[in-house]
Amino acid sequence: MNSMPGKMEAQPQDGPWPKLEPIRTGLRGRCPRCGQGHLFQGFLKLRDGCEVCGLSYDFADPADGPAFFVICFGCVPAVTFALLLEIWLSPAWWVHLVTSLPFLIVTCVLPLRPLKGWLVCSQFFFKAGEGRIAGG
Repeated sequence: MNSMPGKMEAQPQDGPWPKLEPIRTGLRGRCPRCGQGHLFQGFLKLRDGCEVCGLSYDFADPADGPAFFVICFGCVPAVTFALLLEIWLSPAWWVHLVTSLPFLIVTCVLPLRPLKGWLVCSQFFFKAGEGRIAGG
């Protein structure tokens, strides 16, 4: 083990790893295998691999999944709110600036990272891969 307190030494990749639920690891942006390493390098950029267990994140391909979920469940209600506010009250532009814009940011930008983490961890958990045609 590492003699420095607070530092963890990388463990071998073939060690016995507990099966961690994607909802627990993904929403927190943690490694899907060990649950301790970081998944993201920036806001949405995935790291090359886990700094704790050494898992390579090459398997991860969330594609447009996070954006699709945000559009369906975040953008539609936020834009509906802004449009209804305009239709019913016809407020000044600054009212939209202080109501609609923050609502759009909260419902459209903030959920992207946890959703992407959940999708990546789900791919690892369920061993997802490219579809293959049987018998071809």
